[in-house]
Amino acid sequence: MRASSACARCSRPGSRAARSWARRCASTSTAGRSSTCGEASPTRTAGLRGATKGITALCAHQLVERGELNLDAPVARYWPEFAQNGKAELPVRLLLSHRAGLPAIAKPLAPADIFDWGTMTTALAEQKPWWTPGTKHGYHAITYGWLVGELVRRVSGMSIGRYVREHVSAPLGAEFWIGLPAELDARTADLVQGPIVTGDGPNMMEIIAKDPEGMLAKTFANPMLFAISPNSRDWRAAELAAANGHTTGHALARIYAALAQGGTLDSVRILGREAIERARVVQSEGQDAVLPMVTRFGLGFMVPPDQEPLGPNPRVFGHGGAGGSLGLADPEARIGFGYVMNRMHTGLWLVDPRPRALLDALYASL
Repeated sequence: MRASSACARCSRPGSRAARSWARRCASTSTAGRSSTCGEASPTRTAGLRGATKGITALCAHQLVERGELNLDAPVARYWPEFAQNGKAELPVRLLLSHRAGLPAIAKPLAPADIFDWGTMTTALAEQKPWWTPGTKHGYHAITYGWLVGELVRRVSGMSIGRYVREHVSAPLGAEFWIGLPAELDARTADLVQGPIVTGDGPNMMEIIAKDPEGMLAKTFANPMLFAISPNSRDWRAAELAAANGHTTGHALARIYAALAQGGTLDSVRILGREAIERARVVQSEGQDAVLPMVTRFGLGFMVPPDQEPLGPNPRVFGHGGAGGSLGLADPEARIGFGYVMNRMHTGLWLVDPRPRALLDALYASL
């Protein structure tokens, strides 16, 4: 069975807050039987993959706003071991904007190492940048979580999972987990692979196979992610701040609705307007050094490039994830949008066609 859900929360100046829900579910066949699911339950969670990064970025911005983390200070001020291999002066903002040159770890790692926070952060502290930091950008698909998450841990004294629970999820009443409790497995949808659209673009798996020691291979296959089930208890329990958030469409939309409305929702403040504006200022744009496509980033959030606009406002911000998930804030239209699914579609796009179609319908209805 597959289920997908999206929620958009919007409020217009001069009117009461309004909610617009859109859910879509289609039939599929499993083990020879055909089944059709109805509305996706707003209480059923699923994994997000890369869309987790936006919530991790929010945590960092809270620390910046409180004066506990300085975007222009060296990372090594907070994480002394990070100074190795020429990184002593590398500033915090380069981690958030994917310009640090640390999308991958060169030394071989075992699949299980991905679950050991200390092993991964130690390896990144030792790693020499793959390019001169600040000279270009490339998607830090997995390492972003340890890089930014370790800063959150060093500054706040909390693991990224605990920080999210105490400073984002609980205050907003929005169920979002980095490190899913075992008791929630029963209402968490398994991720299943759907269609893979290769098109005419480069085949990333072929590139990885041809150059197993290259940066792209090390980004996605060291540790060997393909050998780990995203439905396993080990994966769900781990705090992978770039890749294994678990949430619902409603909760994801609620978090981004707060950011779309100046940082406050239902009298709960999670970030100020100045911090939100700073977060969505473009830091990186152009050809990505890791992905074979054009990307654009603010400070921790994706900003849609001209080639893949998301609605009429070019300054929307949020984050998508492999398979199709998407969280988005549009402060100009006062819209927060969340899309969570368990049937993963794969293609050379930044935003899956399914949430894009829902967004188009949402904007058309305004």
